[in-house]
Amino acid sequence: MIDLLKRLFPICRSITGDGVRETLAVLRERLSALTIHEIPSGTRVFDWTVPDEWNIRGARLTGPDGEIIADFADSNLHVVGYSEPTDRVLSLEELQAHLHSRPDMPEAVPYVTSYYARRWGFCLAHKQREKLKPGLYHAKIDATLAPGSLTYGELLIPGKERQEIFLSTYICHPSMANNELSGPVVMTEIAQWLLSKPRRFSYRIVYGPETIGAITYLSRNVDTLKERVIAGFNLTCMGDDRAWSYLPSRKGSTLADRAALHVLKHFHPDFISYTFLDRQSDERQYCAPGIDLPFCSVMRTKYGSYPEYHTSLDNFDVVTEKGLQGGYILIRRCLEALEANNVYASEILCEPQMGKRGLYSTLSRVESTNGYTTNMMNMLAYIDGRTPLLDIADTIGLDIFQCAGMAEILLEKQIIRQ
Repeated sequence: MIDLLKRLFPICRSITGDGVRETLAVLRERLSALTIHEIPSGTRVFDWTVPDEWNIRGARLTGPDGEIIADFADSNLHVVGYSEPTDRVLSLEELQAHLHSRPDMPEAVPYVTSYYARRWGFCLAHKQREKLKPGLYHAKIDATLAPGSLTYGELLIPGKERQEIFLSTYICHPSMANNELSGPVVMTEIAQWLLSKPRRFSYRIVYGPETIGAITYLSRNVDTLKERVIAGFNLTCMGDDRAWSYLPSRKGSTLADRAALHVLKHFHPDFISYTFLDRQSDERQYCAPGIDLPFCSVMRTKYGSYPEYHTSLDNFDVVTEKGLQGGYILIRRCLEALEANNVYASEILCEPQMGKRGLYSTLSRVESTNGYTTNMMNMLAYIDGRTPLLDIADTIGLDIFQCAGMAEILLEKQIIRQ
């Protein structure tokens, strides 16, 4: 995952353009069945319109003495995303309206965009901005902003059942390791794991630009999604090693919410729980009224909650191998919990005779009932042909994987049936 992240990091992505296509081409090297979709500029998608396509070849801001103040070649964050082409000389006073910096983070180059209003600009560290001297500056941005298309990638993995689990992540930010790339690289590793053997559920995996990409995808697929999707997860900010976070769906009680909370409570009980009022990513679209997909987000440190967020400091000091591994395991456990969430019925009225099956001590003593036997009997008490295993696990205080292991034994002994 680290290797893939480092390969993708230099690519300049935005909500449209060749950077998105290049990113998807790299991902398709690992996921050959990934299909690429192009939606023309001007297409109406609900209340929005797919914008013109933006591509940039280079940009440089030069000072009065010919010194380079900001260069796109050094960092693609130096240019305001979707800047219109410009080539002009202007005074420092005139230039200031086109400069962006963070006084609260004087060492960092901020991430700034202007997708739906035409403007241009440069971003730089605030301490550098404060040192700019009066004189004439040359601002040149070699870019195009013209009709083209919005690009997204989709991978459908059929399972034994038609019901789907939907995983979504975004590929629209330039060089930021945690906020942008940790989601796609964890998603790619998860997709390869899903493809490694047959699964119970079908899986729908989407890589696209945030907000406009999700809206576009929903506008084309909403009826199918509402019919088939039983749980969904938005993958973002998966790569640091500071925290575990949960942001619920709008309704807060979907199957995705229950699986995520179950995994977090058993394996990362110190997680931070947010509310849907804290939403900022594509859960806004997937949970919108009238869409109402069962979507939540499980993350490491939530977007907007770590100091390097949306700046050049969101780099490989923030994202670590350990952090990515933790993010991957978290998502995988959520999916494994859903795969294991079967409904079982008892084959026997009243309690089964466990002793003759070697599952219970035949000598009655106060200390003879061990914890494993107690757990198995507690689980059997709730196996009624109606209650899913995830609910039973929550009721008896075990993780679903312990319960799934016991269910396998009970199936083998023909005490229960699926």
